[in-house]
Amino acid sequence: MEKILANGVVLNRRALLLSALLLGASSQAAQGGTRPNGTHDIQAADPERFYVALEDNGFNVPSVRYRKLDPRFWRRRVIDLTGATEGTVFVSLAERFLYFVIGDGTAIRYGIAIGKDGYRWSGNGEIARIATWPKWTPTMEMRARLPELERYRSGMPGGPENPLGARTLYIHRNGKDTLYRVHGTPEWWSIGRQASSGCIRMLNQDVIDLAARVQPGAAIIVL
Repeated sequence: MEKILANGVVLNRRALLLSALLLGASSQAAQGGTRPNGTHDIQAADPERFYVALEDNGFNVPSVRYRKLDPRFWRRRVIDLTGATEGTVFVSLAERFLYFVIGDGTAIRYGIAIGKDGYRWSGNGEIARIATWPKWTPTMEMRARLPELERYRSGMPGGPENPLGARTLYIHRNGKDTLYRVHGTPEWWSIGRQASSGCIRMLNQDVIDLAARVQPGAAIIVL
């Protein structure tokens, strides 16, 4: 059995089953049916170590007020239910989770923020490149929607206040830039929410960790 999405992505029976399993686990957690750190955990989250302030490439990254976040969105190692190959980035929009597939039956799971209704992208692509503290240039559409961004039409330099955060993973499909990204954010409170103009946001500490694991050219699946 196959299902063809509106964007042309074909999901086979296995992918649909995996998606249902992931959503089921998320639903159970939301209803209090799992432990606070998740029934699929094989390594407990360690937020006191993961989310401390740090220095990175000359910039200071503030600590995350992780106690203000739902513990489900803390970084942790889990049993891999994605079925994706080693090195794949797998994003579950409904769960608000991003998985990096380790390849030994486990994955690193991170909490994310996703695009608001009408701005999200899904499908298959590749991570074409990874940038450290990149310059951010709002699109023409964003500048039209938010005129105050016009001052950044030539770009905003990288730094702690930059919306792209400490790392940006650029998503391409069929050799073309989708204009969607996986990137860090200084807005830690947005994690778990529909908050962006379509990109996938991560805590800066998490995107630094993810970028150290992902190889350019890696597959990304967004469902």
